[in-house]
Amino acid sequence: MPSSSWVSVEESAPPPGSPREGSAPPLAGPTPIPKPRESLTQSMASQEKASTAGHMFDVVVIGGGISGLSAAKLLAEHEVNVLVLEARDRVGGRTYTVRNEHVNYVDVGGAYVGPTQNRILRLSKELGLETYKVNIKERLVQYVKGKTYPFRGAFPPVWNPIAYLDYNNLWRTMDNMGKEIPADAPWEAPHAEEWDKMTMKDLIDKICWTKKAREFATLFVNINVTSEPHEVSALWFLWYVKQCGGTTRIFSVTNGGQERKFVGGSGQVSERIMDLLGDRVKLEHPVTYVDQSGDNVIVETLNHERYECRYVISAIPPTLTAKIHFRPELPSERNQLIQRLPMGAIIKCMMYYKEAFWRKKDYCGCMIIEDEEAPISITLDDTKPDGSLPAIMGFIVARKADQLAKLHKETRKRKICELYAKVLGSQEALQPVHYEEKNWCEEQYSGGCYTAYFPPGIMTQYGRVIRQPVGRIYFAGTETATRWSGYMEGAVEAGERAAREVLNAWGKVAEKDVWLQEPESKDVPATDITHTFWERNLPSVSGLLKIIGLSTTITALSIVVYKFRGLSRS
Repeated sequence: MPSSSWVSVEESAPPPGSPREGSAPPLAGPTPIPKPRESLTQSMASQEKASTAGHMFDVVVIGGGISGLSAAKLLAEHEVNVLVLEARDRVGGRTYTVRNEHVNYVDVGGAYVGPTQNRILRLSKELGLETYKVNIKERLVQYVKGKTYPFRGAFPPVWNPIAYLDYNNLWRTMDNMGKEIPADAPWEAPHAEEWDKMTMKDLIDKICWTKKAREFATLFVNINVTSEPHEVSALWFLWYVKQCGGTTRIFSVTNGGQERKFVGGSGQVSERIMDLLGDRVKLEHPVTYVDQSGDNVIVETLNHERYECRYVISAIPPTLTAKIHFRPELPSERNQLIQRLPMGAIIKCMMYYKEAFWRKKDYCGCMIIEDEEAPISITLDDTKPDGSLPAIMGFIVARKADQLAKLHKETRKRKICELYAKVLGSQEALQPVHYEEKNWCEEQYSGGCYTAYFPPGIMTQYGRVIRQPVGRIYFAGTETATRWSGYMEGAVEAGERAAREVLNAWGKVAEKDVWLQEPESKDVPATDITHTFWERNLPSVSGLLKIIGLSTTITALSIVVYKFRGLSRS
């Protein structure tokens, strides 16, 4: 549902590469007034012509995803001579918009944006992109124990009063624990050591009394970080939810992380920045060697091209830096860190139909599926904003992604259709007109999605070095963000912050301006998330038992005292 890093608007944006008019976007910091975009592009092109001949640049950015390209764009606006080296034959990284006659366009990677994701909203608007709201006009459905339960709102309702107390205490406890964790330094939380030694499974078992709450909490972890509760540190997961705005914000469609998508696809963000940068983005150039032992940094690619620069920005997932040889070697803490941050596991699946038959049943297409045998854990309506190409997007995550990756694509497709037929109560689900999928676990230049996760013990031992420069190498990538890390928003924050760190090292930006607050988007404003009196004050199950136990004890003592007085009088 999230993701990583993964999500808007009535008219389509112009296709990538089409002429665009207007001024260059406002800069995210104290910078000169930008030139018109045409002039900026011409300036970049002339600088590129002069520099590639001698392979000398001011900055080389490793990675052409949203984070690396955000960094390169900001540097170029400061008239810095920048080059982007991308390993794949496309830009976009963990965002990827596929285009064909069957789907028009479809995001098989990160797709969703929403309120409080102000940097990606600002950047996309500068690039001429528009957003549209994901459809949830009709009812959502929860599927559990073979039955479908329609509902409205962020979370499925709970009718069992004991289970309700358990659910309510779970979300309240996670949010309260998150408030103790600094977004920019989770390793400094008061209980960091204790919580980092625990897995989320340990914490769930400690908080939840009912099986129903434990199972939903497991699903919550699976969906949000595409990994298992026993794999991830409780400290890291609590931090991750906190820096996304809390349990309700991260899980919601309306007013949450999945509220909107881009008309034309999220891949356009990277494609349009590449249009601006021109030949200064080089595709199919995997970096294999970085040498900063001399006056300039030497960067070498797999095809043995060599480039010299003053600074390097690494904007790839931490684990992928293990593919690069460094001279001098990376510090031991960073070497240890990059070996200990695995990627989540996900297969993203889009099923296309002749019509949006689910809407005839007053269903919006969003399904929360609690069934161990079901391939899909959560779905959203993926129909185009004009109502064309009806589709349901589903995530196969965590352990299920590993299990189902072993099957043939047609087998996965059949299993998904059979599941949708059961959940939606319609045989029309068995008759798709097209199917698209993307298994991110098999991508050698991602390793998985949405994001890298921290196993127990890693955050407090090595986490503090994740953004620390190594000599003239600076680090971007969504994993290094402090707000919506794992999402496109985090990618932009990290890229622009790394660019300003380089500008600061160069004396072009003051240190106080490296980290900048982003104004709230006027087009996608956020609504405060509030909780009712009862949500804040209802007891947990253990609290209720204590109250019952105390009441029982007082009643029993009262009876004993009454009886004793009666005996005394007689």
